[in-house]
Amino acid sequence: MPQISEKGQHLPASPIRKLTPFADKAKQDGKKVYHLNIGQPDIATPEGMLNAVKNIDFNIWAYTASEGTLAYRKKLTEYYNKHGYNITPDDILVTTGGSEAIVIAMMTCLDAGDEVIIPEPFYANYNAFAGQGDIVVKPILSVIENDFALPKASEFEKVITPKSRAIFICSPNNPTGHLYTREELEELKALCIKHDLFLLCDEAYREFCYDGRQFTSPMHLDGLDEHVIMIDTVSKRYSACGARLGCLITKNKQVWQAALKFAQARLSPGMVEQIAGEAAIDTPDSYFEAVSKEYTARRDTLVSALNKIDGVYCPTPGGAFYVVTKLPIDNADRFCQWLLEDFTYQNQTLMLAPATGFYSTPGAGLNEVRLAYVINQDDLKKAMVCLDEALKVYPGRVVNAARVAAHVE
Repeated sequence: MPQISEKGQHLPASPIRKLTPFADKAKQDGKKVYHLNIGQPDIATPEGMLNAVKNIDFNIWAYTASEGTLAYRKKLTEYYNKHGYNITPDDILVTTGGSEAIVIAMMTCLDAGDEVIIPEPFYANYNAFAGQGDIVVKPILSVIENDFALPKASEFEKVITPKSRAIFICSPNNPTGHLYTREELEELKALCIKHDLFLLCDEAYREFCYDGRQFTSPMHLDGLDEHVIMIDTVSKRYSACGARLGCLITKNKQVWQAALKFAQARLSPGMVEQIAGEAAIDTPDSYFEAVSKEYTARRDTLVSALNKIDGVYCPTPGGAFYVVTKLPIDNADRFCQWLLEDFTYQNQTLMLAPATGFYSTPGAGLNEVRLAYVINQDDLKKAMVCLDEALKVYPGRVVNAARVAAHVE
């Protein structure tokens, strides 16, 4: 029998989706499952975006340019320049979702065996994307006790080697919700210039910043034009995850030209998605203001409820719509599966994402889970009651973090 590749064998399963069969079985058994595992917003997609799709009028569903249609790139330029990016349509490469933008950025900037430094916990698929290209992920640990703030430059210096080619960040962060400050980004700027590194930045959650906090992009910093590759998507901003439309933006023309070759190899992004994307740019500010207000309320409801549960700690995130919380449990993977297989409270349970899958360091995140506050506040409250009841009866409950460490050993 032919054998699958080493990559296929060792590519990690998604911590966000790997428990889906257990959730499906729970639903078949009649349980109500509160989905806090995945960042699928329940916010309505902007009407203008949907109407653009409904009103499409063409006779041939044709290829588009590999870099994306000029019409869409012009509209994107309007959006980004409104936010101070100072770009042109020629700086943009339209991609099939933010995921493809990440893959193309990695393939453009790193060879097999090269190293990318990523503060952890980080979006789990970064590991998968790096694995596809035999790229080595060098994690830098950020900790819940410090609200997952960016580690100091001295920590980065410890892992930079001659094989280091890039630093990769996500702000506001998935999975922690941490919003990087300008001061943190200035430290990264100094590192990138000193060691001649690329800075890849995933800005999927740019519009989700709370409590009056200001979003800063590495593209806002002077002197980094040749280093920065920015990655974005319509998935979260417009609650359009199924559109699979993203982009890669850089002012480094050598990077852009090389990235275009990867884009040409996959032919083109979708025509329909770009038509919808054009319309999305005209979404009024009132839409985002209402969404931000709703997510702020959900965040406050969730964080407050979590911190009232005995043995639980959750920092208050500054952006995105996720939290990583510490639970009094022995093993997050085991606990999340147990919730779906063995636990029920008033015929209800919940689906969480084990935080272990958001770390590259073995053993990290063993007593942490990620929750996405993408369901309404009433359901969030009910889900937290379920979590409280579950922790009271979970067989692997621990009294303190020392016992968790002992379990790892």
